[in-house]
Amino acid sequence: MTKKGRLLTGYRPTGKLHIGHYVGNMQNMIRMQEEHECFFFIADWHALTTKYKDPHALKEDIREMVIGWIALGLDPKKCIIYRQSDLPAIAELHLYLSMVTPMGWLERNPTYKEQLKELGAKLVYTYGFIGYPVLQAADILIMHADMVPVGEDQLPHLELTREIARRFNNYYDDYMKEPEAILSETPRVLGTDGRKMSKSYGNAIYLSDSPEEIKKKVRKMITDPARMRAHDPGHPEVCSVFALHQQFSMEMVADIDKQCREGTRTCTDCKDMLAQRLADKFNDFRESREEYLKIPGFVEDILEGGLHHARPVAEETLHEVRRRMNIE
Repeated sequence: MTKKGRLLTGYRPTGKLHIGHYVGNMQNMIRMQEEHECFFFIADWHALTTKYKDPHALKEDIREMVIGWIALGLDPKKCIIYRQSDLPAIAELHLYLSMVTPMGWLERNPTYKEQLKELGAKLVYTYGFIGYPVLQAADILIMHADMVPVGEDQLPHLELTREIARRFNNYYDDYMKEPEAILSETPRVLGTDGRKMSKSYGNAIYLSDSPEEIKKKVRKMITDPARMRAHDPGHPEVCSVFALHQQFSMEMVADIDKQCREGTRTCTDCKDMLAQRLADKFNDFRESREEYLKIPGFVEDILEGGLHHARPVAEETLHEVRRRMNIE
């Protein structure tokens, strides 16, 4: 099958994969590797923009993420998996792009404003953080990506990359490709406490959790606060357990919805059914992950193989940029 264009996306290494990663990213990545020429990278430099004070877990987080990707179904024969920091050419392109990027563009970045407010100026008021969109642009432009999958809230980030590409092309003749967005509706997966599922919140259900751990965590999930007694009529649209049933029990969603509204299925029954669904869904993943963890050098071999394909593309781009900027 002829693949339709080059697609690129990267993720900060956060360690073990959880349900939110699977629903939000991994399902699409597994599908996209069949349809496009895919470049998937581990954004470890981006991780340092907020974890620079305590990077001790970075290597283990990278290892867990790569093993998780492969255990879920990413195939290194169908996609290119590499680590950002293994390509110094990205850092050099970031430097050149920073020369043509106005400060105002970076200061208007909505994510910068949100993170500055949420995390505090002491943590993110750094050159690296305010300049990360330029590094992001270098990640994308160095591989001549045709498309980048984004959620609606990430569109301003990609548009900034397109603006940087246009500005470079204006000064140095058309060379940079302006990537198109593949807009995806990413469901917001809630954790056990009702907030967005996140490792940092301690509310995540991990794909590697045992069936017993999954059941224990799902039992803690917040359901309909207005449903005081077991057989009171419920409101599934406000229930985080039902939201996961919509992802993992699709053929039964109509029945679950009806039984909840009629009060004929208790919240505990609904939770236990979800827990069993999740345990069954990721049983193969857990087994594969355990096997890959035992293989010496498994992650290193995957990343080396991806680097073998990614490095020539990056170095050719950098060579052309240096030539156009009269550096060589």
